[in-house]
Amino acid sequence: MLKTNRSVERSMKILEVVSDSGVCSLAFLADQTGLPKPTLLRICATLVGQRWLTQSRSDSRYRIGSGFPRLGNAPDSIDALVEAGSAHIMDLSEDTGLGVDLAAAIGNGRVEIVDTTRQYSKHGIFPDCIGYRPSPFRSALGGAFLSALEPKELMACSDILSANTTGKDRAAALQLPTKLRDIRTRGFASREPGYWGRAVDYGGIPSAIGVAVRSGDQVLGALSLVWLAERRSVDDVAQAQLGRLTATAKAIGGHFAT
Repeated sequence: MLKTNRSVERSMKILEVVSDSGVCSLAFLADQTGLPKPTLLRICATLVGQRWLTQSRSDSRYRIGSGFPRLGNAPDSIDALVEAGSAHIMDLSEDTGLGVDLAAAIGNGRVEIVDTTRQYSKHGIFPDCIGYRPSPFRSALGGAFLSALEPKELMACSDILSANTTGKDRAAALQLPTKLRDIRTRGFASREPGYWGRAVDYGGIPSAIGVAVRSGDQVLGALSLVWLAERRSVDDVAQAQLGRLTATAKAIGGHFAT
């Protein structure tokens, strides 16, 4: 009977756990695989080097990378966006001193946060946001993304979104045409004051400004700067940092295209 390769078996188990869970910390991988952390670190470093895994530099968590084999050998667009944006969002965060969220389009006018530089010790805001799908109508990311869509696509998306909204989201949806005109005039979207307060387990309520991320004619998602609302106003941050935010979104789109 042929002996099996333990390293390959362990790598396959790690990939299985990450694939099933979406995003995994080292502690979660240790719990799910039963492997010691030093072993996990070595194997994960190899998988990251091969781009089968990608690791967020903000919280060190793992997700499936763009090099992971798929049918047709086409990398998943979300993984490719994370890879394209990883270094850029870290540079933007260091330059501005603010948190940065990167969101990817997931269909029907929605986006999902796929990477972030948030650190509670540095930014004072809730950092565990990867996988969160912000409101299309009340968030900076959602507004920036919708404002970049072509009219026909926007109409189709807004009809679907409006049919499935209630409460404050419903009220905000009714104001969408006015809001989108304002976003296009200012050149950025902003978070509705107080939005997402109930989802914050610790840290203060954030403010944010966002812009769309494009690659050619394709709207990939959106990028936002995030900070404690009590520290700075939207106008102050936009005046000081909008140029950097817009340039970073453009750089991510260019990197994605290559």
